[in-house]
Amino acid sequence: MTGAPLPLLGTFHEVSFAVLDVRAAVEFYERLGFTPATTTDTLSHPYGVLSDGRLSVGLHQRRGPSPVLTFVRPGIAHWVPQLTDAGIELTVCHTGDEVFNEIGFEDPFGHALAVLEARTYSPVPRALTEVSLCGDFAEVSLPVTDFAAAQGFWEPLGFVAAAPLEGPYPHLPLISDYLDGSFHHPRVCERAMLVFRDPEMPARIARLKELGLPMSTIASGAADGAGSTLLESPHGTPLVLLESER
Repeated sequence: MTGAPLPLLGTFHEVSFAVLDVRAAVEFYERLGFTPATTTDTLSHPYGVLSDGRLSVGLHQRRGPSPVLTFVRPGIAHWVPQLTDAGIELTVCHTGDEVFNEIGFEDPFGHALAVLEARTYSPVPRALTEVSLCGDFAEVSLPVTDFAAAQGFWEPLGFVAAAPLEGPYPHLPLISDYLDGSFHHPRVCERAMLVFRDPEMPARIARLKELGLPMSTIASGAADGAGSTLLESPHGTPLVLLESER
């Protein structure tokens, strides 16, 4: 333990998705090589969590926003005034001695965030080198119409923007200690995306097609050719499969 303070949001927990059928969504990620985690009984609705060692996806049979970038920060009830003083309006605020503490809010573009008081699943014993069929998880990419406004909201929460990149589509990378992200223009894709990269991505894409998984291509006007493939998930958030340098 270093004693270093947690980032404002705490530690990354999962990308949470609202799904109609937990079992079908779990089976999708199992086919990709993700490992199921052992969940707790904290939540009242059915849910499952799977991990590739870098990314954890929470599949929740519930209504509400989706996806939600979910973090864990102990003592969040005492942290609420910092958020409200910063002008952040909470959309969820369940705090107290008799409830599981949870807060939620949105960025200026409607992307949902949640902070929980404790984990809802056990860590998966999986090495970072044990990648899924999609390759290395790189980032969560969010559609925004104004990169500067998005940067101004996310940087105080513990993310640092890097230099904008034009390839394989225009985007602004975000770096943090626990989760990397990026912003892309809605003309590239109107949905949030889970981005994976691998030097052998064409071969990975061919294998996924052999398995009969639903594939499409990224929006016209963005990247062309190999490495711009979208793997369509049951919950509507595409997995972007990009070829990277070795």
